[in-house]
Amino acid sequence: MGLLSTLARRWERVEHPFLIHVDRELRFSDLQDSPIIDLNQLHTGSVVALIGDFDPQTIGTFLRLIELGMIIVPLTEATSAQHDYFLEAALVDVVIGGNSIRRRTHGRRHALIDKLRESGHAGLILFSTGTTGRPKAILHDLTLFLRRFETPRPTLRTLSFLVFDHVGGLNTLLHTLFNQGVVIAPASRSVEEVLELCERHAVEALPTTPTFLRLMLMSGMVPDRVPKSLKVVTYGTERMDQPTLDRLCALLPDVDFRQTFGMSELGILRVKSRARDSLFMKIGGEGVRTRVVDDVLEIHSEARMLGYLNAPSPFDAEGWYNTGDLVKEDEGYYRIVGRRTEVINVGGLKFMASDVERVALQFDGVQFAKAFARQNPVTGEHVELFIQAANGCRVDVAELSNFLKGKLPRHQVPRRVRVAGFAIGHRFKRH
Repeated sequence: MGLLSTLARRWERVEHPFLIHVDRELRFSDLQDSPIIDLNQLHTGSVVALIGDFDPQTIGTFLRLIELGMIIVPLTEATSAQHDYFLEAALVDVVIGGNSIRRRTHGRRHALIDKLRESGHAGLILFSTGTTGRPKAILHDLTLFLRRFETPRPTLRTLSFLVFDHVGGLNTLLHTLFNQGVVIAPASRSVEEVLELCERHAVEALPTTPTFLRLMLMSGMVPDRVPKSLKVVTYGTERMDQPTLDRLCALLPDVDFRQTFGMSELGILRVKSRARDSLFMKIGGEGVRTRVVDDVLEIHSEARMLGYLNAPSPFDAEGWYNTGDLVKEDEGYYRIVGRRTEVINVGGLKFMASDVERVALQFDGVQFAKAFARQNPVTGEHVELFIQAANGCRVDVAELSNFLKGKLPRHQVPRRVRVAGFAIGHRFKRH
């Protein structure tokens, strides 16, 4: 049975919409009947870049491309400056944007794509964020990717904050479709727009990022503009700091805060937070194993990617993936403390950049903080700190420096503190 037939059976007696987009309600039956771009001219197994968002036409096209056995590359307009690189790295044959179909000729092949085509399965190509080099093209077998949604699970009215080209955004969409849920798609992702949509549509679950949650706190709209309907806030894609989580838990005592964990290479994994105000979590799910080697979290997942199209495989001979995340372990729960690249060594004393950032964020008016190492001829390295003030706030650098001296061990005190701006990408992660 094909994907559309499977979903049609699940929705045949359901009256409510599965998507609300710009106040338009879309039922699954509407999706089946709505006019859509002609895909009959495409060959099964083609690599198709689909540029869009969580709008009715893009979702309809996405599902039909899966049904036709295509290898899909979801993209958004926000990354248009990188599209040429994405199309080249993913060996894209066809580009679909709006109502147009454009063919590309590249004359190249890749063994992983050839193997996927031989299986007759649809595929998915996602791109890493590229924070440590050019983004990697990540190839999944969609048959394996979709298996995690076969087991029925409860749903909440969910706002699709994470975007169309992000594994978390696709996870929200597919979980909703397979479990007769409702997803509300925002036209923009400003704090005011998101909270207004949550109020208007009685949103129960908000999956988001630590960066957005800090912006929400700094907006002054918490708790007064947060609707009573909101039951769960999930956060992931980057490391959360304890001060931000503590403030949210205090201001929103009736909201359950849950950490998520996943990556494009492995998909979204099942996670259980130890408590709503704890950064410790258990990671598991069907076919998932975890271990810690030299303080670094490693994961083995049966639903992992087939491989990179433009980089060597990151898996060892037994299929374990080194996440690069340094963790503390406590009775089967993990807390991510940073990346190995974020370890700072001052005179032989090692600590995490996050140790400094966590304290800096406790200072009034500091919205973002980034600590990093600089080479030092005497101590090997020393710490420097960039901070960004919240809107309307002025941070006195001398006062902040004195605050840090009173809170941190001497070797962790930054030698220099500077006020700077932080770029926030379309996935609402701080860069």
